[in-house]
Amino acid sequence: MNWKERITVSPSVCHGKVCIKGTRVMVSVILDNLAMGIKEKEILKSYPTLESLDIKAAMAYAAELSHERILKLA
Repeated sequence: MNWKERITVSPSVCHGKVCIKGTRVMVSVILDNLAMGIKEKEILKSYPTLESLDIKAAMAYAAELSHERILKLA
């Protein structure tokens, strides 16, 4: 999965937040939904402009970010 094909950032869209291309759905919104246990089917129902590959791209983007930075846990 090449997340760069489905994810973009532009200062004129959602205040420069990372979004799914062609939408105003922020990657953080998708990841928050997944973290809350919301199933892919429900996310797609709530955001009809999304496709299944967009959700996979959001997860791939997050996975790549996790390789770049370590958050202090305590």
